[in-house]
Amino acid sequence: MTSVVLIAEELAPAAIDVLAHDFDVRHVDGTDRPALLAALAEADAVIVRSATQVDAEAIAAAPRLKVVARAGVGLDNVEVPAATARGVMVVNAPTSNIVSAAEQALALLLAVARNTASASAALKAGEWKRSKYTGVEIQGKTVGVVGLGRIGVLFAQRIAAFGTRLIAYDPYVQPARAAQLGVRLVGLDELLRESDFISIHLPKTPETVGLIGEKELAIVKPGVRIVNAARGGLIDEQALADAIAEGRVGGAGIDVYAKEPCTASPLFAFDNVVATPHLGASTAEAQDKAGLAVAKSVKLALQGEFVPDAVNVQAGGVVAEDVRPLLPLAEKLGRVFTAVAGGVAASVTVEVRGEAVANEVAVLKLATTKGLFAAVVDEQVTYVNAPLFAADRGVEVDLATFADSADEPTLVTVRGALPDGRTVSVSGTVVVSGTKETIKLTEVDGFDIELTADGILLFFRYADRPGVVGAIGSILGESGVNIAAMQVARREAGGEALMTLTVDSSVGAELLTQAADVIGATAASAADLREE
Repeated sequence: MTSVVLIAEELAPAAIDVLAHDFDVRHVDGTDRPALLAALAEADAVIVRSATQVDAEAIAAAPRLKVVARAGVGLDNVEVPAATARGVMVVNAPTSNIVSAAEQALALLLAVARNTASASAALKAGEWKRSKYTGVEIQGKTVGVVGLGRIGVLFAQRIAAFGTRLIAYDPYVQPARAAQLGVRLVGLDELLRESDFISIHLPKTPETVGLIGEKELAIVKPGVRIVNAARGGLIDEQALADAIAEGRVGGAGIDVYAKEPCTASPLFAFDNVVATPHLGASTAEAQDKAGLAVAKSVKLALQGEFVPDAVNVQAGGVVAEDVRPLLPLAEKLGRVFTAVAGGVAASVTVEVRGEAVANEVAVLKLATTKGLFAAVVDEQVTYVNAPLFAADRGVEVDLATFADSADEPTLVTVRGALPDGRTVSVSGTVVVSGTKETIKLTEVDGFDIELTADGILLFFRYADRPGVVGAIGSILGESGVNIAAMQVARREAGGEALMTLTVDSSVGAELLTQAADVIGATAASAADLREE
């Protein structure tokens, strides 16, 4: 069945093209709630911007939903905890509009400094009053940057070219990093007292809402001009209007508001306030970049790949090229481990040996966890909810890395302790031949094997003796099950042996038990490694 991608708001044509070749792309007006909920019933992915609310109700209406994508930076309109609980991935485009947002803040600062908007309006109304709109220069002034994140840094780099002195408040930035940018870190009160211009570049969190209010505006440098193109609510709009009316603040450039859409604000009464309707990301370039970024993420998610920009996935971030082929290996090892163990382990360690450990490999623990629970729970297991399943069942999953690998460039082992005290291990590697990558099992519970980790695998543990291979072949053949590959490993002649088979069709529990009984197997299990 072709996956359905539901587009609830306008998206760049280039982004739609990325999806149209592989998926059934459908459109709905995300602000029409009944239409949205109805369309979500068949959606595997939904792409929104800022107007569509993807809350718990919307997620519950989408039983097939795997990913919610917001073509923008913020996630105010997506209920991330509800998505996480359902195993639904949430992605956004965290860097798509950072240049546009920094440029918007700069534009507002320049417009406020030179009274551009009010002078333009007056001239268009037939007034030629040059002296009324005398402004101030930026050169030589102190500019305070509140928040030195990605957008704050871009703003600081650009405003520095005007010959300004830069100070910044950001408790999460080291002084050495600020010094590299030519910025002096100060406390918020000192920034308010010293700055001729203040530009805010903070996320909206419980700690930052109302950060600049009546108390803070009482200590600002007289005549300061304040810009907020970050998030509404970071400045108390009424307190700012009062400070402008009293002459303590010389002007403001405001692009965001506590409640949006905003068509009435006490700030709109002042000629020295430049107000725009949240245009920080409203450039053709930002829209294209946001749409393309989330379209690529949606495509990865629906293809079962790891998505670096997923906000609710542990061990997020870019996966190194040397590590990416190990993701399906780790997941399959998790599946095999659970099959061989016969249930959920008490604790598991993912051991990574060899060349790959030169990179960040924490994502392999996440992929293994996904595999561990794939055949254990009835729900869809994803990179999002796999850690939740582990936590709910008290399973501790750890990661260990070793630079050495005896025989393979990189070897991954999943080793775990079972509630009854037994330990189980499975190992594997990725074999590269030209452009082809093959996942191989190299060890199962201490038995050395070499078998492609693909399809449906059967494992039988028994006492080594003549006739066992033939007996298994006969019983499976009589049931119409074709054997694609087989390998037997033993500790010694007549000792404990492990038979691993790859078969072309599913083997039910009854047939598996029957086969085990025929050969006197001490343990029998199956692992389905087919692509979901």
